[in-house]
Formats: sequence, C-alpha cells, structure tokens
Amino acid sequence: MKTSDFDFDLPEELIAQTPISKRDESRLLLLDKVTGEISHKKFKDIIDYLDEGDTLVLNDTKVIPARLYGTKKDTNAAIEILLLNDLESDVWKTLVKPAKRVKEGTIVSFGDGILLAECVKVEDEGVRHFKLKYDGILYEILDKLGEMPLPPYIHEKLDDKDRYQTVYAKNVGSAAAPTAGLHFTKELLKKIEAKGVNIAYITLHVGLGTFRPVNVEDVNNHKMHSEFCIINEETAELLKKTKESNHKIIAVGTTSTRTLESVMNLYGCFRACSFWTDIFIYPGYEFKAIDSLITNFHLPKSTLVMLVSALAGKEHILNAYNEAIKEKYRFFSFGDAMFINDFNKNK
Repeated sequence: MKTSDFDFDLPEELIAQTPISKRDESRLLLLDKVTGEISHKKFKDIIDYLDEGDTLVLNDTKVIPARLYGTKKDTNAAIEILLLNDLESDVWKTLVKPAKRVKEGTIVSFGDGILLAECVKVEDEGVRHFKLKYDGILYEILDKLGEMPLPPYIHEKLDDKDRYQTVYAKNVGSAAAPTAGLHFTKELLKKIEAKGVNIAYITLHVGLGTFRPVNVEDVNNHKMHSEFCIINEETAELLKKTKESNHKIIAVGTTSTRTLESVMNLYGCFRACSFWTDIFIYPGYEFKAIDSLITNFHLPKSTLVMLVSALAGKEHILNAYNEAIKEKYRFFSFGDAMFINDFNKNK
C-alpha cells in the first residue's frame, strides 16, 4: 500500500484559516461507510442520526497556549519557544527558533521576567530542554503570555484563544486541539443528552506528531508518534454496556478512535487504564471498538486520511473528499465535518 494512494488535489483557498462564528453552523457531510452514499447537512443536524442508548465519545484534552515569544537575557535576541512535553520538575522538552542561538546555559526571559527558561540540554532538529522558573501557577502564566500552537497551515492570527479549544476541554496537556470536537456547543450537547444518548469522555493529549507528513512511500514502513491517553472507570463501564446492548459507539475525532481501538487491542475489552499509544490505523485494520466516526477533513497523504479510509474504504473516502472540494467545504482544523456511519443499520 502506497502513501501516494491517499493523495488528492486540494485548492489552498479551501483551507479554513479562521473558525466560523457559530460552532454548530459548520457543514456536515454524511458518508455511508457501506454504500458510499453522500448527503449534505449542517453540523447541528448530527442529533438526528444519534439514537437513544448510543454513546458519543469525546476527547476532553485541553490545549496548552504553548507558543512563547521571549528574549535572550544577555543579548535581547528574539527567541520563540514551543513547549512540547513536561518531562519532570518544570523541565520541558521544547522546539526553539532560531535554535542556533540557544546553547546549554542560555536563559530566555518572557513577559519582562515573569517566566524564565534556562536551557539544560541540547538535542537535534531544534529541540531543547528548558528548566522553567516562575512564581505562582505555570498554566495561569501560560494563559497570560502564551499563544495557541496553531497548525502550520493556518496563517491567520486567532483573536479568541477559546475557539481552538472544545467547549468541554478539561485536562491540560495537548499541543493541538482534537478538532472534530470544535463543532459542538454546550447547548447541542445538552440536547443530545436529553435524547437519551450517552456522552463519555476519554483523554488523549495530542502531540505535534499529528501534523507530521508520512515521508515513506510504503505505508507499512511509517513510524507512528506516541501519545498519552486515559480512560476512566465510568467511561469503560458505559462503553461495555453500549456494546452489550448493541447500540452504536460514535467516536468524535481520530484521537478518540485511536484511544478506544488501542484499549481493545491491548485488553480485548474496555477497561480503565492510562498508557502511551502509537497505534497506526490504515486500510486492512479491523475495528473492534467504534461503529461510527465524526471527523474533520484531513491533509492529503496523512495518517488521518488513512484512518478514515480504514473505516469507510479508500474509494468512498476519496470520492467524498472530491465531492467536498466540488461543494467548497472548508478543510482541516477550523473546517467542516464529516459523519461516517452505516445509515441503514437498525432501520
């Protein structure tokens, strides 16, 4: 299987640069994963396709405003730091620009000294380890000083930080938003619950690897990045009951999908646990956890296009993407949504 099999031509003007004013007014393409049939709705219509007893699985991770702009203490040279992972004791793995200006012992100041970062380790490809020094609570300081680490294909400035968070974001730790969830409003979620649909939460902290292109032609040779995920007892029990009662498990986003499928592959059942996953889902994979998927439109040749192709078939997906391009859907993080489902089941 070749990476080029998952390529398509996307006009640049269809890459959404800003979110639309009302989250649930985005467009929704319905794709029947069995027949390939397509129809067009608004996202708020998703409620019509969820049944009492189904379970909707949301990723409640929260994005860190992790892009910081500071100056070197000795020379006042401008330095940009992107926080990646909290390693331990306020030492963070980061990406730095320009990396050549930062050596071991370099101190960078942010917000007139509210936050200081001392480089304690130098790695390749612009990676540096920094010891952070501050008074108070780090995440409150980052809220004040940091910017959202928007994907590389978004060039517009984001006026409202909260628009790159889901309305249910809770557990801080992501370098990117689980963007399929950006379409939900609190009101829509209340209406879905009132219909008798269960809402369950998992946590997967999205890493920057999610934007990495697949650089090998043979899909089997791609090395997937690892991400940390958590399933609690309440969610595990709810998912078990949903399966036993023959109702649908609907994953919101590829992150929820990867978490649920990882658990089933590890244990053969849903259970409370936390672990690192590097699961790579592509055509030929047999889904054990989810029935349906709410997702955005993804980058050509990406692991995410491969994942949705595993669920609905490559031909159905590429046909749906071509239809979305023809209908001028908005693509990627701030773009429109797709619901992949068997619409004839249980009719």
